[in-house]
Amino acid sequence: MQTGLRITAFAAGLAAAFGSAYALGGALDPVAAPKAPSHQDGREAHGGKGLPAAGEGVGEAAEIPGGLQVSQEGFTLDLDTPRIEAGEPAELRFAVVDEGTSRNVTAFRREHGKELHLVVASNDLATYRHLHPERAADGTWSAPVELPEAGGYRLFADFTPDGKGAEGVVLGADLAVSGDARPESLPNAERTVRVDGYEITLDGALRPGAGSELKLEVEKDGRPVTDLQPHLGAYGRLVALRAGDLAYLHVHPNGEPGDGRTESGPEVSFTATAPSKGAYRLFVDFRHEGKVRTAAFTVHAGSAAGGLPAPGGGESDGHDH
Repeated sequence: MQTGLRITAFAAGLAAAFGSAYALGGALDPVAAPKAPSHQDGREAHGGKGLPAAGEGVGEAAEIPGGLQVSQEGFTLDLDTPRIEAGEPAELRFAVVDEGTSRNVTAFRREHGKELHLVVASNDLATYRHLHPERAADGTWSAPVELPEAGGYRLFADFTPDGKGAEGVVLGADLAVSGDARPESLPNAERTVRVDGYEITLDGALRPGAGSELKLEVEKDGRPVTDLQPHLGAYGRLVALRAGDLAYLHVHPNGEPGDGRTESGPEVSFTATAPSKGAYRLFVDFRHEGKVRTAAFTVHAGSAAGGLPAPGGGESDGHDH
């Protein structure tokens, strides 16, 4: 596997997008990061822009991590369905509005086979959905969804507007799911999780302010899976959310199918940089035998071994993803 993309680091002492997250978000330590986004093979990590290095840009406002604002970079996420019922089929409807023209955006650059990627996560990070909505001619997007538990959720729209020099944008909006809300505590850090008969083992440490390689090994029935199938142009996709404020970090794996060096398993490799100390929830999608599955890990950046236990693994956390 080739070491490549990094998540661009962000400041953690920024105000969170919702009140309950403010205390934890403010407690996280800020770190320095490069001024420019990381690139690998012409592709760019999503989730925000670089911060000034230590000692630079004194007095300048720091960039806000992706997903913490409903409006950013001249665009607004207009969520038409801010509330749905727990356990009931629903349709999420929204639009990306160009603040300069007050019109819905209808021209997007395709990234990894899609014009827009939609992620929905509960505030306690127990439930996660990576959806692929459909766009109507008027710029209205829609996606079917059914969320099992009541409570607060965050909806993330990850896109790149079409145009010369356009950069990726991640906008976020609150989504309320009605019902008897019972928030869960963040699952314990585990090195191995089990999903649908698969065992996925995470190796590596997540460090604040420093790039590090995270390797995932996929096994089934005790045997390495060597025929992973491409999913959105890769053998794996990683979305990381910071506990507390749900700052959105999106990276791509090192290498891609057909590049002559990346094997189709059992390992999928990412290079990541945590924006701060603290807890993160990693959601990794992989495709095998025609079905996409999601493995979720809790990692504590800044602690010994990146917050992962010693090899030996634990049982699956049992949370819905």
